[in-house]
Amino acid sequence: MSAIEQKIRTNLWFDTEAEQAAEFYCGIFPDSRVVTKQHYTEVGPGEPGTVVTVEFELAGQSFVGINGGPMFTFNEAISLEIVCADQQEVDHYWTRLGEGGSYVQCGWLKDRYGLSWQVVPQRLNELLATGDEATTNQVMKAMLDMVKLDVAELEAAARG
Repeated sequence: MSAIEQKIRTNLWFDTEAEQAAEFYCGIFPDSRVVTKQHYTEVGPGEPGTVVTVEFELAGQSFVGINGGPMFTFNEAISLEIVCADQQEVDHYWTRLGEGGSYVQCGWLKDRYGLSWQVVPQRLNELLATGDEATTNQVMKAMLDMVKLDVAELEAAARG
């Protein structure tokens, strides 16, 4: 899907690392690429020739990274969720995105740029949607005790 076809795009504000972040993310997700880069001109406000924005796609979704300066930083009020097919995908994204960042709880991590991610196995969503209150409670309790989500442990919790 091109940026034109995607009506709403996520813009991510970086100090000066938008290009590096885009390349880092594109190296982690399949079907990803840097699309375009725009540079500051003599009009400013940044140094002429440096990257002001970088448009990139992650798994077919369009993003724009902005080198806007240090006045705004990421916080947990917004996160990007990755729905993973299995534990292997969870492990891949958890490890790669967590490099140089920090691990939080319940499948959340902050990457090296401070952006929050939720690395969630699809199986968690399925187990929470069974309609059985006891199963939902058991799975939720198990999830709340985890840092990285573990499909086998979630399934064990669902079985009681």
